[in-house]
Amino acid sequence: ANWLEVKTHPVEDEWAELREAQAMALELPNTGMVVAIDIGEVIDIHPKNKQEVGRRLALIAKAKVYGEDISYSGPIYKSMKIEGNKIRLQFNYTDNGLKIKDSKNLKGFAIAGKDKKFVWAEAIIEGDEVVAWSSKIKNPVSVRYAWDINPDCNLYNGAELPASPFRTDDWKGITYGKK
Repeated sequence: ANWLEVKTHPVEDEWAELREAQAMALELPNTGMVVAIDIGEVIDIHPKNKQEVGRRLALIAKAKVYGEDISYSGPIYKSMKIEGNKIRLQFNYTDNGLKIKDSKNLKGFAIAGKDKKFVWAEAIIEGDEVVAWSSKIKNPVSVRYAWDINPDCNLYNGAELPASPFRTDDWKGITYGKK
């Protein structure tokens, strides 16, 4: 879940790296993951809305254990394609399309060039893809989404499930080498 104040500019964050490590477990058989980044509390890491967390967990069980043909995951980053000064992002689990929740504009996207300095990005939905760019980055190489302790993010699929935080790069993070 998200908590603490929203940052005014993209930053490296240990919590983002922890979420990434949790998401890596999806590569193991018989696993599932619920994204609860949209239901946290600014002053408490534990979301009070446990019912929504439980509902999302139940969707995974219904789909994976009981074989129901239902949406059970929000969008998960799949791949990217650099198109000039923009990056096009593809996702798995775009069930019933991608959408913006509670705003007119996508939030939470940051973009960087090979200097690895991230700036906030503009982003739009095109079909089942997101296109991100910034006038400050002429030759982008990486995009991050919801890469913060309390990201301001609003990308969902048509099943009203939030996108999982992600990064397109594999640059060493701030937790690299720490034990």
